[in-house]
This record gives sequence, C-alpha cells and structure tokens, in this order.
Amino acid sequence: MKRHLLATAVAMSLVLGAPAGAFAQGAEPRITMDLKDGWRFHLGDAASAERVDFPDGEWAPVAVPHTWNRVGYYTTPSPDRVNTPDTINKTQGTGWYRLSFTPSGDFKGRRAWLQFDAVSRRAEIWLNGQYLGRHEGGFSRFRLDATAALRPGATNLLVVKADNSKPAPGSSTADILPLAGDFFVHGGIYRKVALIATGDIHAEMLDHGGPGIYATTKAVDGTSAQVQVAIHARNSGTRKAKVKIVTRLVDADGRTVAEGTQSVNLAPGSTAKLDQPLSVTNARLWQGTADPYLHDLVVEFQDARGRVLDRVTQKFGIREVRVDAAQGLILNGKPVRLHGVGLHQDLEGKGWAMEEADIAKDVEIIREMGANTIRLTHYQHGPTIHELADRYGLILWDEIPLVSAWTPPGKMVATEGLIANARQQLQELIKQNQNHAAVVTWGIANEVDFGSTPVAPFIGITSGSDPAPLLRELRALSAATDPSRPTVLATCCEGGMFGDAEIPIVANEADLGGANRYFGWYYGKPSQLGSNIAALRAARPDQPLSITEYGAGGAVTIHTDDVMGGPVDARGRDQPEEYLSYFHEESWAILDARKDLWATWLWNAFDFATLVRKEGDAQDINTKGLVTYDRKVKKDAFFFYKANWNPAPTVHITGRRYVNRAYPVTHVRVYSNAPATELQLNGRTLGVRKDCPQKICIWENVQLDQGSNAVTAVGLFADGPVRDSVNWTLEAGSTRAFRIDSGALVAAQSGGGRFGSDAFFTGGTAGSVQPASGYGPPRPRKEVHGTADTMLISTYREGDFTYRLPVADGTYRVTLSFIEPAAAAGERQFDVIANGEKKLRSLDVAALAGAPMTMVTRDFKVKVTGGKLVLQFTPVKGQAIVSAIAVEAM
Repeated sequence: MKRHLLATAVAMSLVLGAPAGAFAQGAEPRITMDLKDGWRFHLGDAASAERVDFPDGEWAPVAVPHTWNRVGYYTTPSPDRVNTPDTINKTQGTGWYRLSFTPSGDFKGRRAWLQFDAVSRRAEIWLNGQYLGRHEGGFSRFRLDATAALRPGATNLLVVKADNSKPAPGSSTADILPLAGDFFVHGGIYRKVALIATGDIHAEMLDHGGPGIYATTKAVDGTSAQVQVAIHARNSGTRKAKVKIVTRLVDADGRTVAEGTQSVNLAPGSTAKLDQPLSVTNARLWQGTADPYLHDLVVEFQDARGRVLDRVTQKFGIREVRVDAAQGLILNGKPVRLHGVGLHQDLEGKGWAMEEADIAKDVEIIREMGANTIRLTHYQHGPTIHELADRYGLILWDEIPLVSAWTPPGKMVATEGLIANARQQLQELIKQNQNHAAVVTWGIANEVDFGSTPVAPFIGITSGSDPAPLLRELRALSAATDPSRPTVLATCCEGGMFGDAEIPIVANEADLGGANRYFGWYYGKPSQLGSNIAALRAARPDQPLSITEYGAGGAVTIHTDDVMGGPVDARGRDQPEEYLSYFHEESWAILDARKDLWATWLWNAFDFATLVRKEGDAQDINTKGLVTYDRKVKKDAFFFYKANWNPAPTVHITGRRYVNRAYPVTHVRVYSNAPATELQLNGRTLGVRKDCPQKICIWENVQLDQGSNAVTAVGLFADGPVRDSVNWTLEAGSTRAFRIDSGALVAAQSGGGRFGSDAFFTGGTAGSVQPASGYGPPRPRKEVHGTADTMLISTYREGDFTYRLPVADGTYRVTLSFIEPAAAAGERQFDVIANGEKKLRSLDVAALAGAPMTMVTRDFKVKVTGGKLVLQFTPVKGQAIVSAIAVEAM
C-alpha cells in the first residue's frame, strides 16, 4: 500500500505562518486555512458520496472536531445529564463528511497540503473528486499532498470517509491497532483539519507527520548545553536549488542564544537530511514543574538572496533525562519523584472530539491534584496536551495502541498488516512528539502478558501466543528512530495474582519497566502490593520499575458505612466512593514509602467510556477516575492526593455525598495538610488533630444529632484558617436504632426500616448466597424464601465474631435474621451473647428453617448501661452466622 499520508504533529507548536483561519502575507512563507466549520455529515453507507455532484443537502451540518459517538452514562437520574440512554450512539462503522471551501488565490503556485490531526480509525480522502489516499490509525496527524487537485480562489469539495469499525478478520480495520482495550474507539474527524501552503522548498511534510526538524539535547555540562538538530529539507519542485538553512535557538526574551548555518544543493523531487549542532552557553534548562523554561527553535530555508522560502518554529526545552534503577528519573542531574495519573482523551457529551479548552481544563484539574506526570494512554494523544505539558513541566509517557491483543482471534502470530501498522503508529508517535521536552519515554505495549489467565479469552488472546518477537521489533525501531529516549511497556500479570496461569514474561523486552497492579480490587488486598513490587525488583534489579496503573472503581452515588463490611464488587454494582478512597489511601502508603520506583501513575484521572462495563452507578463507563466523566464531581480520593501532592492549603471532609446517614454515630475523616485541624458539629467543637499521618485526620464515633448535622473542618494554617463544610441528615427513625446489613459493603433496601452496611464488627468473614459478578452474562438472582428482603438477607457474616454498638443507655429489642447457605441440619450451631448474657443457645438455622434458602428470625430484649451493646456470635459447631441485625429502642 502506498503510504504517502503522514501524520504530522507539529509537536512543539509548529508555526505555520498565520493564525488559524487567516492568511499570512508577505514575510511569512506559509499559509494556513483552518477547515473547522461548514461540514456536512452522514452516518452509514453512502454510495458515490465522493463525487462532486453527490447531493448532500439532507446531511447534518457539523463542525470539527466531531464524532458521531456518545458512549457511557450514569444510571442515577439527574436533570443535567448530557449522556442518557436516549442520546447514546455506540455505532461502529462508516461516517461520511463533505466540505465545500474556497481557498485564497494566494495558494496559487504553491504546494498544498491537507492536514488532519486525527481521523478514527481509518480515513479515505478525496478532493474535487480526486482520490488522495488513505490513513490507517486513529490517533496521529497525517498529511496529503493536495497540490494537483486544489483549485485556489474557487470552490473546492473535500470528502472524508471515516471508519471506526471493530477489527475483525476480513474487515476494513482488521489490521489496525488497537484490537482490544477497555476503552471505546470513537469514530470521526475528532481533531483539527487544515489546508497548508508551502513553497517548493520546505521542511519535509511527509515524514510520518513530523515537523521536518528534530532537536535533541546531546549533553548538559554545568551551564552549557549541546543541542543537535536533524533537518529534513525537501525540494518538491522541478528545478535544482541551492538553499541556505539557518537554525537558531531563541530564548523567551527573543534573544538568539545559539545559531548555525549551512548550505545544501537540493535536486528536484529530493529530500536532504542534515545535522546542525548548536552550542548554548549559560543555558536555562527545562526543569519540569520547577522551571518549565522553553526556547523557540527556528529553522529557516533561504535562497541565494536571503529570501525566506520556509520557516518552521518549535517550542523546545533544553534538558537531559536519564532513568536509574535505584534513583529513579534524573532530570538535569536532579532526581525527580514522579507521581501522576493515567489519562484518556474522553469527555461526556463530546467523546474524543474535545476542544482545546476542554483539554486545557483537564490539565488544570490534574495540576490542581498536584500531579507532575501524565501517562498518555493507550494511544497517541494530540498536540494540545503535549504543548501544555511542555508549558507546565509535566513529564509524559507516550504510547502506541498495542493493547492486550496483537494477533487476530485464534491466531498464534500477528499478521504482516498488524506488524506494519504497529510500526507505522510507533514512527508517527515518535516523529510527531520527539521535540517535546515533556516526553521522556516511548511506550510500545500495554498488558500483552495476559497469557492463559481467565481474562485472556474475553480479550481474544490465543493461549500460548508470544508477543515478544513483535516487542523486540518495536524496541529496535524506536531506538533507530529516536535513540535519545528509552522504550517502556506496562505489564499486567507477572507475580502470581492469577494462580497457576501461564504468564509470558515480557517486561525485559523494553528498557524501562511498568506494572499495572490492582491489589485490593481485582485480586488480593492492597497490602500485597508491596511484596509484588519487591518480587519484580528482585527479578530485574537493574531495570528501572514504575507502577503504571493502580486504582479502583468509585461511584459518587453509592456509599458504605465501613469499607471492610463486605467484598467489593469489581465487576458489578457495589462500588462505593468510600472504598475508592480507602484503596488509594492504602496503596499510596506503600508507594510513597518506596524510593526505588521511577514513577507511579494512578488509574485514572477521569471516568471514561468503554463497552465492557456495567458497574457502580454507570453503564459503559469505567468509574476508576478520580473525577467524573462530565468533570462535575471531584471524588473524595482526588482531595487525598491534593492534600499529599499539592502544597496549597487543602481541607476536605470525606463522605460528603453520603448525606442521609444510616447510623447515629460515624467516624469523620478529613483530608488536611494543615498543621492542625479542628472539627465542629452544629457549632460545637469535637477537638483538634495535629500533623495527621498521610494527611488523614480522623474523629471516631461522632454522635450525630437528629435532623440536620452541619459538619465543618477548619484547617489552622499559618496564613489563616481554611474551612470545608458538609451537611448530613439523620432521620428520626435512626436516632436510637442500629440496623445492620451483615456481610454487605453496600446496604440493601428494606421494608423493615433504614439499614446501614455491615459495621461495628470484629472478626468473621463476609459472604453471600448470590452469584458473584464476573466476565460473561450475569447469572440470575437467587430468591430467599420467607422474606420480601431477598438482597438484605442474602449477605451474611460468619465465623467467630462480635459486634460492639455505641448505643445510648436504655432498653432495646434485638432482632436477628439468618439464612443457611450450605450446611445441613446439625452441622452449624452457635450461641448469641448480649452484654455477657447468653440469649440464643446452640442455634441451628438449617434445622429451624426446614428448607434451603429460607429466612429465620429470632429476637430478644436487652438492657444497655455504659453506652455499649456487645453482641457475640460464638460457634458451638461449625461457624456462627447472621444476615441482618436490628437494634431498636423500646
């Protein structure tokens, strides 16, 4: 296939001579016409739509960036929802675009280039009925030579066929990455389009979308620096030309700090590749967030009389980066601890068609959190975020969409087409972004080591297939294209999390290591993360290691009273916001203590669209973001990191969206980086906490008032107090009652009063008679006989356990509900003891129920003095068990 479509990334603000929508005159050698408005769009097949005389009057008017997809919505009703079941469009197929436009007469006699920042995932382009070519890959900028087809000063017709079909053998997208992934591939022209004019002599426009000039900091020695500039000079004309090339590095005040000049004879239709060394004295370096100083790199092509034939300007930061296995990332000789987020280019209501202002807002949110690095996943992101990262000093990990699967279904090796596409997308990624100071590494794959795990069949991985040969090829290609940056990949599965599954060890196929680890979510406990990291370090002590993903789902409308009350449902609905906070508190405690990781990235900055999830309070949304899909809610965990990463004063009461409280007492947690923090309830002080570990201040067993509870935290900073307030309510029916859904992380609804999730317990384990969520179709719910509250009674706590309830003195009725999950009569017997008095003796639930899956209840009175009710469930034979506890004042 002839691949003359190139993606270009004007990686560091390629200056095209004129602002978008205007024409440069006189001094500027380039003209740019922004092609944003006036498009017409049709979703679906449209035979002969590329023809000039095709009638498109009934097509929908659109502007680019544009996508026809809307994917993912929150299931809780809200009047301001952008995505709803009625507005969703998950179509993966073909969309047609047509644009009539009139370029200035100044385009006459020049070379004309059509530039697309991205079209997903396959594009075919016609101009005035003439086929210009196609591009395969939905994430990179590409250009087409439109000179022969363009009519300057007259009406032109541009037609684009975009195809985001899901790859399948024999399909139009069969060999286009990604083949899999936990994210939705939106269709359309979702980034900018422009028409660019150059002279015959110009920086190469067709070098995998690159700007045609590529700068590398070769050495930094004290205050001096050596910069090497590779220049691709093109003569698209029919005559040979002698060209003088002047290269300058200009500081922010407009002063030239380094300059080089050379001449070259360009044969017609040829490209010359030249190297221009620059020596900078008293260099001001790009030092990440501490000092993200940028120069202008300006390359001019001049004729014999000094007239400028072409000019390219790029933002360039002088910096030297290396990554050490023990010290981590070292920037200009100084170690920098990297902590940040993974990111998808995804926004509710817009999908991938995000405007520059949307991207800038996302970056501001990330900076507010205090992150100093972003992992751009799982594909090439656009020029805007690269430019912003340079400006603010955010370190970037770039990667190609080689995600999970690399072979067609049922095949052992990648096709030649897939290999070629992976190579193409890697070259485009590097060429378009290698001038960015922010980019430190090229990611060549993500989670291609599922092996024979239970996940593999759902991704389409053939057991026994080996990704290593492809990874080696990509690593070599990266080193040949840009030897100044190391390669990296992210693994999922090494370390025994999936039992005896065969896992291909691929981490050594890249220069740097990255590990996606979900202890406490998909497997194990958060505390196991440390030992897994230690094992990875021991296996490859000389390879720098990073944690590239760690996270959990968190629904802002689902809440728990105790994050340990029951198992989290990683593939289902029980994903309370409080568990997300707990997960990150526990994980960051481990990661922050380790000094042998070169970076950590949590997953994810924002909720994003996918087609493989029905979980939490969302449909087709991955809820691991610390900010919601619409950017309207920063989850509690966001402020945990802000308090730890951002030195700006932060005070945040957690659980703020758990407004209607189930229990009359609660622990209050506040994320605060203040030296001292005071808590107030309805105007009365509850005490001060100082220098809270991990910036988590806790007040235990706070007694709530009936009705409204105004809770205020006051951070006592040197510059003055900072306050945060929430308002919780406690209904009258809950002021002297504790109704506990035992074994439940999220309490079920009940006709017998307001229940809270399992809390106030020590010992025992949580269980359920209902099938667990998992891969594949949902399994039917089991009914519990003898009750209308099936889900309340379905969960249970069993073992040898105790509940300690902080109740007010008085007389209470205790009602206990039970179900027998599996034991036969006589196999399970236990006592129930209340404040030392044995109330139930050798209780045998199976014998009392008389039938499987049948509820049994028992109740008794108890008098409480001293403000505490202790309920002990003590095994006599087998394990004790309880499904629900109701303690109500009499």
